[in-house]
Amino acid sequence: MSRTTYREALRQGLREALARDPRVFLMGEDVGRYGGTFAVSKGLLDEFGEARIRDTPLSELAFVAAGIGAALGGMRPIVEVMTVNFCLLALDPLMNTAAALRHMSGGQFSVPLVVRMTTGAGRQLAAQHSHSLEGWLAHIPGLKILAPATLEDARGMLWPALQDPDPVLLFEQGALYNVEGELDEGEAVDIRSARVRREGSDLSLIAYGGTLGKALAASEQLAGEGISAEVVDLRVLRPLDDATVLASVRKTRRALVVDEGWRSGSLAAEVMARIVEQGFYELDAPPARVCSAEVPIPYARHLEEATLPQVPGIVAAAKGLLGRI
Repeated sequence: MSRTTYREALRQGLREALARDPRVFLMGEDVGRYGGTFAVSKGLLDEFGEARIRDTPLSELAFVAAGIGAALGGMRPIVEVMTVNFCLLALDPLMNTAAALRHMSGGQFSVPLVVRMTTGAGRQLAAQHSHSLEGWLAHIPGLKILAPATLEDARGMLWPALQDPDPVLLFEQGALYNVEGELDEGEAVDIRSARVRREGSDLSLIAYGGTLGKALAASEQLAGEGISAEVVDLRVLRPLDDATVLASVRKTRRALVVDEGWRSGSLAAEVMARIVEQGFYELDAPPARVCSAEVPIPYARHLEEATLPQVPGIVAAAKGLLGRI
């Protein structure tokens, strides 16, 4: 065990992948000399050289498409998109090429590409750098969507993602970069399954990414009031691990989904629909959710905090499910 940060855990994952496979390289805006917009790739240029750590022009469309071509040519590219908002500029190659080629070629071609991007709010970066759009991309067949919320997942998800024959999008919640904790460097990471982070019996709090820590904090507060909340970390947003979610809900008989995305058309809505489809008769209350307010993320700190899911709102929603308000 060692004490480190989420940022450093991501850097360790990059370093390990680059060292293990000469086909792996990193490309994106400012990933080299500047060390990454969020300092995740700091020092890697000196360690691995310009052929492996490649700065690109400011064109997500161009360098994501170049990464797809490199993957088709036998390389294992890691493409960094500065924030999720800007991946929309590369949506055409992601959806119409990377996600579709295996299907369109009858299995003759695969695109072993990993795209890393920062998502989420909480850092006063306003509406063009703060949204949570991973639920949008989780709508697309052919993509795998990962959302590491712990140091172990931040370090350990990258290598198995690079072994996947299809494109993997890895979403790093920006507010987590400075989070410190103990990292078990020997732990293997499963990129197929959700994970129960806290056992409980009264209700299931289902979260991922930046909302996991808030769900865990809410579960601590609820425990002080005699309410036992189980916390499930989705962490794999496509394909969703229905089995782990349903096993938890069947035990607690109540479900609250916490999602930093907007409520309308949200990933939370999909999780709730699956719970109802597969476990309706085992529920003691309708599933509920806590999502971000349906506005562009504000710049002002007090407005940003009011827009996002917070611990008091999660606690209130949980107590409402139990009739404890």
